[in-house]
Amino acid sequence: MTSPFSSLFASSYPSSPVDRLGFGAMQLPGRWSGPVVERATAVAVARRAVELGARHIDTAAFYFSATERANDILREALHPYPGHLTIATKIGPLRTATGEMYAEARPEQLRGLVEENLRQLGVDALDLVYLRVGRLKAVGGVPIGERFGALAALREEGLVRELGVSNVSAEQLAEARAIAPVAAVQNRFGVLDQADGALVDECAAAGIAYVPFFALGGGHTDLESENLRTVAERHGATAHQIALAWGLARSPVIVQIPGTSSLAHLEENMAAARIALDEDDMALLAPVAD
Repeated sequence: MTSPFSSLFASSYPSSPVDRLGFGAMQLPGRWSGPVVERATAVAVARRAVELGARHIDTAAFYFSATERANDILREALHPYPGHLTIATKIGPLRTATGEMYAEARPEQLRGLVEENLRQLGVDALDLVYLRVGRLKAVGGVPIGERFGALAALREEGLVRELGVSNVSAEQLAEARAIAPVAAVQNRFGVLDQADGALVDECAAAGIAYVPFFALGGGHTDLESENLRTVAERHGATAHQIALAWGLARSPVIVQIPGTSSLAHLEENMAAARIALDEDDMALLAPVAD
């Protein structure tokens, strides 16, 4: 039986690291507190990501700055979208016009958020939509069935092709799967932040894509460790490249989505797909037992 994961890609269950190195659009519009990204540069980065082989782009209507929106940039850069490209978006967090993330959407508000993404991206149906839970708070402890059920109903209407959950515990994933098939999980996970390893393995067993956020630290975790430096030196690579390559080697269902608004950084990130880590490398980068 074909898994939900395989339907996200042009090929069947992807085993090639190149197929699983995508692009995150969060940085394209710039940040409220950071430098503004010129529209032409952001458009060029999105186009180049696809030229370099990205088949999975991660975005959201709540990725916006004072002057730009990620979805608008993607539409200008890539519409009409290539048939092999999956564009995933997230709904759940609510932001004010000034950028403050102030609440989570109620079940009856999810339709409006899906329709917002449809309009911005210029499509009739969204490839993959995650229900984002808890914003950046710790996972778990809150039932998600009512909200996920409302999103699943939109899938039945044809507005959404595949469903995902983000920032969830194993119990919340099980709750969602009891309602409708889950194609992807997007949680925090990286080479120096491996606490979610058991859920990665659970996703692999179930044929569910696991799409880490903050795989490069996200500004919250420094990519600094002696073992990471050792592996990077072995391969003549940067720590960021090794972090991406590690995720691709860690599990065949991991899809990496590093984001950037720099063409040079994009080229560096995408080159990570060509780095093959061996057993010695992976052993050095394994989590340290307590």
